[in-house]
Amino acid sequence: MFMHIGNDQVIQTDDIIVMINQQDIEVSSINEEMIDYAEQEDDELSYDEDVVKTIIFTKDGVYYSPLAIQTLKKRTSIKAILSQQESY
Repeated sequence: MFMHIGNDQVIQTDDIIVMINQQDIEVSSINEEMIDYAEQEDDELSYDEDVVKTIIFTKDGVYYSPLAIQTLKKRTSIKAILSQQESY
């Protein structure tokens, strides 16, 4: 299934590795290193604290979302429930 993450971006939910709250980036040096590495690998990425609320790591790359992590978690939960109902 696909999930809209804001800014006209859609990603496949099966490809999501981790979603990190923007506020948690500064808490861990490992998180900061992951963001720095991702930005070095992809010149189009630019991390803006004022706009980004959630950072999403997928199999294909890193995405910045203006949506709160709680909103995105609800969307993935809804999709999981719908996919379970499809199997009945």
